[in-house]
Amino acid sequence: MAEARQQSRTVNWDEEIELLARALPPDLARALHERIHPSELLEIVLDLGREPEARVPGREVLLADHPVSASDLEHVANNVGQFGDDNRAGIERTLHRVSAIRNRSGRIVGLTMRVGRAVTDEIGTELEAAAARTIAERGVQLIATAHGQTLENLLVNPTLNDLLGGIQSVTLSDEEARRRGTQKSVLERKAPPTFDVLIEIQDRDRVAIHMPLADVVDTALRGPMQTPKIRVRTREGRVISNVDAPIVVASEPASVSSSPSKPLGIFPYGVSRHHVEQSIRELDLPVKVLGNLDGAGAVLTLKNHYRRRPDSLRQAESRGLPIHILKSNSASQVRDALSRIYGVDKQDEATTRALAEAAAAVRQVKTTLRPVEISPQNAYLRRLQHQLVAENDLSARSTGKEPQRRLRITMSPEEPA
Repeated sequence: MAEARQQSRTVNWDEEIELLARALPPDLARALHERIHPSELLEIVLDLGREPEARVPGREVLLADHPVSASDLEHVANNVGQFGDDNRAGIERTLHRVSAIRNRSGRIVGLTMRVGRAVTDEIGTELEAAAARTIAERGVQLIATAHGQTLENLLVNPTLNDLLGGIQSVTLSDEEARRRGTQKSVLERKAPPTFDVLIEIQDRDRVAIHMPLADVVDTALRGPMQTPKIRVRTREGRVISNVDAPIVVASEPASVSSSPSKPLGIFPYGVSRHHVEQSIRELDLPVKVLGNLDGAGAVLTLKNHYRRRPDSLRQAESRGLPIHILKSNSASQVRDALSRIYGVDKQDEATTRALAEAAAAVRQVKTTLRPVEISPQNAYLRRLQHQLVAENDLSARSTGKEPQRRLRITMSPEEPA
């Protein structure tokens, strides 16, 4: 016994196991410290009229040579959380679970105090991924790390993509493929993701947050991945974010969003989605490209599709949506159509291009929180670009020598190199 007591003095009980011991009557707590190594403790059993015991792997250890009394049980019940309808309680800030046995009159006649431990294990194998899913489905809070630096890494990892809900190939009907503007064979998520949130630790002071993860995965499987929420901690300790960062664009495109007659959503039926997205970027239009008629304000299609009058186009007409017919499925035809729809001024192409590039850089800086340098411009165009940057609450400074002098756009002012 003397040796056991000497050993107990040299063993450090971690805070969570110590909180379990403090819930016991003082004499049982002392015995627990003297006779049990904290790393081995599994549970403590207190049954009225029986000797108290602690259980460790392969054996039981008596904590006293006298039976448990009603006052012992009352002491423990008063030092743990409130018991629920399932006769279970916990200890605040721990994973420990205390189960009560009651007699017919409702009095506690037995307590089992089970040790709860947080298990650290980076997820790297199929069995670990399956275990994580099982844990999550049972309502246990789970925080884990996984091999792979980005969400894209996990999507293409056959061992770990079950954490994201699993990926399966699905064959669509011809009509559904046309409606979505995709190929007939597409990838879809099989089940809900194991986690609600995925965080990429990109740097010591920079993280990217993907949430809700189910929506993020669905979007990534259909096309370009949506922009994550970025959090950056500056050297001064200030946290900056790209969430809800409004972007002010150049004068002509800005007037588009304020006019109710200008559609904010375009549904391309049979028209290259890539051409539409490219033209929107080049013209710097605040427009979304949609995969169906929901939320669309106009439809782009080709002459041969319109002649056949498929269901999607008939529905568009019944809703009163304007249908713009292109002669061919080319980038120039798409750009000309969008220019007509939104009344984009082409008189000063150099100014339009310079401001469009600045607006795109502003979006990129607000999205990634990283500095962006844009193409060299003359002093007049740089002044217009500076004004656009200032309207978006960002900072910019001119760098380089003429004729290569250009803007470097940042979230906050930088010291000159």
